[in-house]
Amino acid sequence: MSPNAHITSHRKHRRPATQSWVVRTGVAGGVLSTLAVAGTASAATAAAEKPAEATQEIPAFNAALSTSIAQSAVATQQAAMDTQIRAEVDEAVDVAKAQAKKVKDEAERKAEAERKAAEAEAKRAEQDRASRDSDRSDLGTKSTSGSSTGSSSHASGNSASLVSFLEAQVGKAYIMGATGSSAYDCSGLVMAAYNQIGIDLPRVSQDQSTAGTQVGLDNLQVGDILYWGPAGSAYHVAVYIGGGKFIGAQNPSTGVAERSLSYSPPTGAVRVM
Repeated sequence: MSPNAHITSHRKHRRPATQSWVVRTGVAGGVLSTLAVAGTASAATAAAEKPAEATQEIPAFNAALSTSIAQSAVATQQAAMDTQIRAEVDEAVDVAKAQAKKVKDEAERKAEAERKAAEAEAKRAEQDRASRDSDRSDLGTKSTSGSSTGSSSHASGNSASLVSFLEAQVGKAYIMGATGSSAYDCSGLVMAAYNQIGIDLPRVSQDQSTAGTQVGLDNLQVGDILYWGPAGSAYHVAVYIGGGKFIGAQNPSTGVAERSLSYSPPTGAVRVM
């Protein structure tokens, strides 16, 4: 072999510098890509984990919302109850006011009626007094003309005494069974009045209604005994004092009072003087 013959070299073939840079760049890019993918995966994993965290917070959120809704419902129910209670209270107040007004109106009506009745009674009493004063002037004459027995002076004196006694008893109390001097029943007053002039009468009204001579109501004279109910069964008696008036122990409400015949017309009359 010739010394100048070409000997094949066993050295590795050197790549050009440009090719080496490309390789290195590719390697670096691959590394970077790997890192990028890893980063993206990490971000995706983190993003995937976040909903899990949010999911873990949902129960707490739902509990708070439920509590708030329950509280709101309770408050709404309480407000409704308060409104209903106020309405019921207002209605009760209105009813109480209406009842109070009704009671007040009724009381005022009764008071007005009583006032008018008192005024009428006072007016009637005044008229009765005026009439009685007028009758006293001819009391003796009436007694004499109506009497069939006894002297004129005796009849006039007895009648005057009888009327005087009865007028002094006006306003005293009515008590069943009483015969004076602070209280009477009807027959007790008649008996006491006639005792003043020396005439004894039976105690009860039934017997007093038949104690004398029956006379007509159109022919009365001072001192006649008036009775209510049938003769012999009379339930009330009084004494006629002239001028269309009588005095009697009426009832527990009025006591001994003077009234006109028109106030309570009697059934009949007897004369004992």
